[in-house]
Amino acid sequence: MRGTSVSGPYGYICSTTWGVFDLSPFRPEIEALEQNGITRVALPRITDPKVIPLWFGEGDAVTPQFIRDAAKAALDEGQTFYSHTRGRQELRDAIKDYLDALYGVDIDPARITVPGAAMMGITIAAQMALTTGDHGLIVSPNWPNIETAYRVTGAEVGFVRQREGADGWQLGAREIIEQTQKRTRAIFVNSPCNPTGWIMQEDDQRELLEFCRARNILLIADEVYGRLVYDRDIAPSFLSISRDDDPLIVVNGFSKAWAMTGWRLGWVVTPTRSATHWAILSECFNTGAASFVQIAGTAALRDGESVVQDLRGRYRDAREIVMQVLASHPRIELSEPQGAFYAFPRVRGLRSSLDFVHGVLDEEDVGIAPGYTFGPHNDAHFRVCFAQSHPRLREGLERVLRYIDRHENDFASREESS
Repeated sequence: MRGTSVSGPYGYICSTTWGVFDLSPFRPEIEALEQNGITRVALPRITDPKVIPLWFGEGDAVTPQFIRDAAKAALDEGQTFYSHTRGRQELRDAIKDYLDALYGVDIDPARITVPGAAMMGITIAAQMALTTGDHGLIVSPNWPNIETAYRVTGAEVGFVRQREGADGWQLGAREIIEQTQKRTRAIFVNSPCNPTGWIMQEDDQRELLEFCRARNILLIADEVYGRLVYDRDIAPSFLSISRDDDPLIVVNGFSKAWAMTGWRLGWVVTPTRSATHWAILSECFNTGAASFVQIAGTAALRDGESVVQDLRGRYRDAREIVMQVLASHPRIELSEPQGAFYAFPRVRGLRSSLDFVHGVLDEEDVGIAPGYTFGPHNDAHFRVCFAQSHPRLREGLERVLRYIDRHENDFASREESS
């Protein structure tokens, strides 16, 4: 059958051997996108007060009063205008002071940009490195929006999965390097990791950075959970071992360590030579973060160290509750997370994590995240965020176990048939 061409008043419409159809104006990469599994489950009941919400990466503690007061004062002073697209100078200065003191470095101020939310920084970084025909590599399990940020560039997306063993989740630099291709243009690493709590050690960071330097591959390092570690004060950072013009973008933000999820404020540390490009792209994506929000962020950095320490203490205790409640169950396999505030248990006999979390939500009014959405080979897992008040967290976890016990025969039969 020969194809046909049809012309309308504005010219050519479409031609195909199967007939005429409407051609979408959107790129195939956009048309192929699917809603991630967290919002897919959560949005229908996101405002339901009966639900114990362990699905999103935030707790139930409001932003500290002094940070909110700084934003209110800024509004009262009329701080409602545009600011520099790379961030207000006093905030960028505060970020430099904070990073220099934390890691014992001297960051070139030209490397620091405040584009808006930390996720915006990741999205811009992916856009800067990847395009159709390229290959982008993601260390997995991973937050699902990272894969989306890669896919919208048109690049092919690959994964290298952490291994779970007797010592928890592990992955070495050599394992990442072995999964690269000639077309690899970007590698994404989140340490401490959402959802596993894995922490990349400094020797592995150094080896991976040297490889990226030699191959001119952009290394995108998400360090937003860098202060939320439980056996030391800070997680190893690529900033401690990098040079000013390394092919490295380190992403961080205020959401987790200062309880500022709704403020959508983050920063990036980039190669010095890309400062102008970040100013241009930040203007296109967001025209810069809101001025009064940036003023609140400055207050958080300069006066909020006690907040970071307090939250970390709460999360450490919450982690103990998770291990007490979940890890003792005979159907659950769970490694203690080294950092961040998530647990990523595996349920023996679980085949569909999406069906599982829907069941828990419908029968027990607890919101958890399905494992499949965190990358390949995770469908026997689910994720819980333990940054909740402790009684509420314990109640939610016990309800999850109640659901598992109620459906024990189903899990057992699936396990036997596998």
